[in-house]
Amino acid sequence: MNNIPSVDLADFLSDNTVIKQKFVTEIGKAYEEIGFVALKNHFLEDLLVDNLYKEVKSFFALPLEIKQKYEIEGLGGQRGYISFGKEHAKGKKEGDLKEFWHFGQEPEKDANLIEEYPLNVQVEELKNFNATGMKAYKMLEKTGIYVLRALALYLGLDEFYFDHWAKNGNSILRPIHYPPISEEPKGAVRAGAHGDINLITLLMGASTGGLQVQRKDGTWMDAIPKEDELVINVGDMLERLTNNKLRSTIHRVTNPPKEQWNTPRYSIPFFMHPRSDMSLNCIEECITDKNPKHYEDITAGDFLHQRLVEIGLIKK
Repeated sequence: MNNIPSVDLADFLSDNTVIKQKFVTEIGKAYEEIGFVALKNHFLEDLLVDNLYKEVKSFFALPLEIKQKYEIEGLGGQRGYISFGKEHAKGKKEGDLKEFWHFGQEPEKDANLIEEYPLNVQVEELKNFNATGMKAYKMLEKTGIYVLRALALYLGLDEFYFDHWAKNGNSILRPIHYPPISEEPKGAVRAGAHGDINLITLLMGASTGGLQVQRKDGTWMDAIPKEDELVINVGDMLERLTNNKLRSTIHRVTNPPKEQWNTPRYSIPFFMHPRSDMSLNCIEECITDKNPKHYEDITAGDFLHQRLVEIGLIKK
């Protein structure tokens, strides 16, 4: 395998049950084997992607003192601006070579959440920034729900098993800016090797390469989607829920060759989180004599808190 598998969401949306099942099987097997797919025919239109990148680049081009006024203390980085080098991969001390922004969930009025999400931070200098970000947020969330429906069927669950938990979940849209590299980094990379915390991550095409996925044998493979594809991978929450049946694969963003150090990189992942009261207890469908239960019981909210401490965004 020289690249991640490609699947077509139009197959899952087909009225033909054979074609729909083909998608379910393809994405399920891909997530068992490598944990990543490239998805085409999603709900994110090219014009919206272009507009979002325009807004994101404009924000990160603002003077640092303006950006810093949107870095809100006490939120654990859940909303607004997070400055350069503040986050690091689990188990690493060196901060990643990036700055980023967080758009969060704006739940429906009848969501009946057990927690109150922080309000999104409004950028005064860019009148279309927040509206564009939240429009993309909703299209990525819609895409993610259909992917989770396919996975529910693959796991032997009801197709709509994840709907309640994901629709008003604590998901995050994260525009990231990796600035040009000015000097030899001391042990730091643009994003250290890590697994994602959440259920699934949806990544729209980055402005330059660098994303690598670790194979089962420990070697690294470039993830190179086509321009119209989203990269979607399994996160630790889904791996835990499925008792390691679906793989949360370690991945990283490498530093470019020295001749490309002066090139910035932008990427925009959508981290799909469930409601905090969702149980991540291993489902019975994935527990067998050959694959006994690997994890203690926990909720999504408690698991998220543990990880935010481990990656340095909140203190114990």
